[in-house]
Amino acid sequence: MKFAETGFALEIDLSRGNIEKAPTDPKKTGLHLGGDGVAAAILWERVPPEMDPHSPANLLIFSAGLLAGTPVPGANRTCVSSISPLSNLHVNTSFEGFFAPELKHAGYDRVVIRGKSPSLVYVWIHDDKVEIRDAGHLQGKSALETTAILRKELKDPNIQVAAIGVAGENMVAQASIEHANSSVSQGVGLIMGEKGLKAIAVRGTKDLAVAHPDELFARCNALYGEIYDNPSCGDLLLSEDDKAWHVANLPWTAAEQRVKGFWEPELGQKWGVRVEREEISYQWENYSQEMEEVRETVVEKSELLRGTGCYNCPKNCHKVISLPGERQYFLKSYGKHAYAMAAYGDLKLNYDVLFAMQELGLDENAMVQLFAFVQDLQQAGILTENELPGFPADDMGRYLYLLKKVAHRQDIGAILAEGLCQAAGQIGKGAEAHIRGIKKTGQLPLKWKEAHYPSFLMYATGDKMDITQVEGSFPQLPIPDRKEREAFVEGWDAAPQRFKEWFLGWEPGQQLPLEAAVEIVDWNEAMHYGDDILGICPLLSSFRGQFGGRPPYHLNNLPQLIFLATGIELDVDGLLEVLRRNRQLIRALNAGRGQKRADEAISAELWENRNPEMEQQHLDAYYSFKGWNAEGIPTRETLDGAGLDHVSTALLARGILA
Repeated sequence: MKFAETGFALEIDLSRGNIEKAPTDPKKTGLHLGGDGVAAAILWERVPPEMDPHSPANLLIFSAGLLAGTPVPGANRTCVSSISPLSNLHVNTSFEGFFAPELKHAGYDRVVIRGKSPSLVYVWIHDDKVEIRDAGHLQGKSALETTAILRKELKDPNIQVAAIGVAGENMVAQASIEHANSSVSQGVGLIMGEKGLKAIAVRGTKDLAVAHPDELFARCNALYGEIYDNPSCGDLLLSEDDKAWHVANLPWTAAEQRVKGFWEPELGQKWGVRVEREEISYQWENYSQEMEEVRETVVEKSELLRGTGCYNCPKNCHKVISLPGERQYFLKSYGKHAYAMAAYGDLKLNYDVLFAMQELGLDENAMVQLFAFVQDLQQAGILTENELPGFPADDMGRYLYLLKKVAHRQDIGAILAEGLCQAAGQIGKGAEAHIRGIKKTGQLPLKWKEAHYPSFLMYATGDKMDITQVEGSFPQLPIPDRKEREAFVEGWDAAPQRFKEWFLGWEPGQQLPLEAAVEIVDWNEAMHYGDDILGICPLLSSFRGQFGGRPPYHLNNLPQLIFLATGIELDVDGLLEVLRRNRQLIRALNAGRGQKRADEAISAELWENRNPEMEQQHLDAYYSFKGWNAEGIPTRETLDGAGLDHVSTALLARGILA
């Protein structure tokens, strides 16, 4: 009997209309545990390197984390894995909410989608009953509308849905897959649209067994309280008002008109929707003996209704707000901060724009980057009235203009919908110089005043495509006051001793030792890979170590939770071995698809006064530490030592390894 896993996967071929319930491979679980680890192994085996990511043969895999659906608080994430049409490389992105636990309770650890439907369809999973159904009536609907319609149609308000909007249907690169109060992008919405798949709806009523229920419940009850009381976990970026640091250090746009001093403390309090409308009424005026017109200005403001949490999590990271006109909206992670990160012109992305993106099924961060790209090209004279007919003068109007053009692939939107790197190539005239992405994705680096080499390594070499997936376990800046630094380190249970010593000795204006930068990145990667395979929210784990040094989950306590839930015995070194194996597998997968050292170049705007020689020294040291050759490809010895000898054999046969 399996514990924490169901032991089954759904294999769905949309071209043939075929559905199979397939037993999962226990060997893969032993090697990779779950989530994106197992998904990457499936992609390695079944998607050859010569296959075009746009091909119907490409796989789209929805994987529940190993601990999703168990009593472990905050273990609820779904990994979406594929080969990206944007980069031709492995892509993994994840969303929180309720989908993964529901999938487990329906009896499945993952859903593997291949093929392409001749018409728009959705997949309905209800325990052992699985169907491919016509979705013609859902065409053009938003993900929220789709969810509401399917719950009514299938007569169950507890159905969990992952769906695309009109942008996904039109195969837009910036399209998102939306679920409840969460979403994913990085090209996977495009793939879902290419397959003609509008949504996956799932309802599960089966029990999920765990190996040691009494001990697990006791530990998780205590953890639930610890997480609730921990001020340094959950989505602080959504709830706090002060965005000064993000405005100064998160220029996710490349526009030249960023406003210095944009942030004012009052801005955090004022941010919202305020609508003024004039009401006209009439009243009898005794003096004139006539009915006189009375004009009154009525002010309506947005209102925060409540915070909501994900499955089995005590944090209420997602905010439900009411807009003037009785419209309600889920304010998702990072959505509120798009305006602060943009910080140019008078652009303050209000709820109406965010709501429009959710309605169309477009990713908030990707569209901020796209808007800045278009602004840059317009200022440079590369895009003119010919390409942007009727382009509004005001920023808000311009944003809505571009949202509609891109989502519906109209005019310039048809080019931008291919992805910014691809669009720059089509536009020409020097547009390529305005691309700041890495590996043809929307991933953009932090912008520092001084060099920050751990960030350089994380962004240059990482295979993740989102800021919360490449950093977070080690503080980004030193603490100037020595006593405050010592207080931070005291009780920092997540960090190895040498990491504490490095942090204690790190003074403002200094660089961390090269050895420290390399090992910090390796450690941070391991934490993120742990979240990906276990289904744990990074806001409780890998992304929260930099904030207060007290993440609820870390490498020192995860092995016990894995054992109590699954019965798999691992110590810290054993868990690290699995996490590093998954890292090596994905690196090899990408090497097989042509990724080289030259692809790990970072935008010149990463920081001022760059030192290319020092950057290459860090890259050499990191490659050596990971057991990779000078091109950043895992060596045969490294792969064989990680239990991936079948991978090294394939790379040798292809001539990628000598």
